[in-house]
Amino acid sequence: MNFRTLAELGALCAERGLSIGKLMLEEQSAESGRSQQDEFSKMSAYYDVMKEAVQRGLHENTTSRSGLTGLDAQRVVAHRQHEEACLGEHASNAMAYALAVSEVNASMGRIIATPTAGSCGIIPGVFVSSQERFGWDDERLVYGLFAAGAIGYVIANNSFVSGAEGGCQAEVGSAIGMAAGALVELRGGTPAQAIHAVGLALKNTLGLICDPVGGLVEIPCIVRNGFGSVSALAAADMALAGVRSVIPSDEVIQVMLEVGSAMPEIHRETAGGGLATTPTGRKIMKELREHKKTSS
Repeated sequence: MNFRTLAELGALCAERGLSIGKLMLEEQSAESGRSQQDEFSKMSAYYDVMKEAVQRGLHENTTSRSGLTGLDAQRVVAHRQHEEACLGEHASNAMAYALAVSEVNASMGRIIATPTAGSCGIIPGVFVSSQERFGWDDERLVYGLFAAGAIGYVIANNSFVSGAEGGCQAEVGSAIGMAAGALVELRGGTPAQAIHAVGLALKNTLGLICDPVGGLVEIPCIVRNGFGSVSALAAADMALAGVRSVIPSDEVIQVMLEVGSAMPEIHRETAGGGLATTPTGRKIMKELREHKKTSS
């Protein structure tokens, strides 16, 4: 790749007169040695999987093997059919779709890690709900995925995208930043605005710990995906309105690295702290261990 930071990415877009998505397609093709058409087709197939996961989460049984989670996306949709959502219809859709995909993951269904399985619902939640809302074709959304990929590439190479390394800020936080920046571009924003959206999103997840109950990607991971989709919409709206990330987005990424490196190990996907070690969390872990013994 000919960029390592978001500033370099923005400068390349300006130099070549390209959107982030189209520039990333060129860069990916040059790096892989495959044609742009082949790279686009591959990403298009990923988007098909995302859409399938949304539909499965909305219409099929997503009860996890542990029995701890499942069907919350359907509960959100059912509630909205009887009561006006506090979020409004569109943000509520994004939230429900994000929950749906994350529940598919927890029930061992097929998802696309964006950037990880633990944060797999945020980009599909934002993308699929926005596509329905604005009537975009799949081609536009696939370019959006390339834009999200460019942002994720920068974060991964300058900080973390793994909860075991940097806490949930690295997983859910990164996904929110990727979704927000890509959505700005999908809505016709400039690369500079998209980059501001990344910083706006990331700074509001700094310090978020990774504390999965029982070590499973279920509690609180699934609901964090739902909340994350709404945060991405908010960051995109701010950036499109001209709100800037006063601390440059690349510097926010560096802070995420600093915070994640200083985070205690018990708060980095070990299930050794946070929600995992509350009285209820310990009780759930004990029940899971006992169930495993009796079933083995």
